[in-house]
Amino acid sequence: MAKNSKFAGAGPSQRQLRVGELIRRTLSEVLSRGEIHDPDLNRMSITVSEVRVTPDLRIATAFVLPLGGKDKEEALQALARNKGEIRHAITKQMSVKHSPDIRFMLDDTFDRMDETNRLFASEAVRRDLASDDDAGED
Repeated sequence: MAKNSKFAGAGPSQRQLRVGELIRRTLSEVLSRGEIHDPDLNRMSITVSEVRVTPDLRIATAFVLPLGGKDKEEALQALARNKGEIRHAITKQMSVKHSPDIRFMLDDTFDRMDETNRLFASEAVRRDLASDDDAGED
């Protein structure tokens, strides 16, 4: 049984957060400098919003989004196609014992924020919020 099994649902450790942020910064630099030898990937401006690392630091999931949100699938395919070269470039700049396997996922945070804003702007929600304010004044 794992040493910290009672804290399994507690969230990422400080080490996971630190390594994830280091990978995120390094990946952003590698992509912005155009160090990957793929013209399709180099012509895109890709934002790396977050990198989550597994507890054993073997797998890193990078949440990415092309600038403007266009060509999402093309960006994911280009990143997946150049995964080995990206991993090598990141490992070269970091000093970690093991090079993590990097997986890429689309970052849907902005889509969820837009949906939340749309819900808050709907008439039914505004009416409910207004009725809650009226009840709180009594």
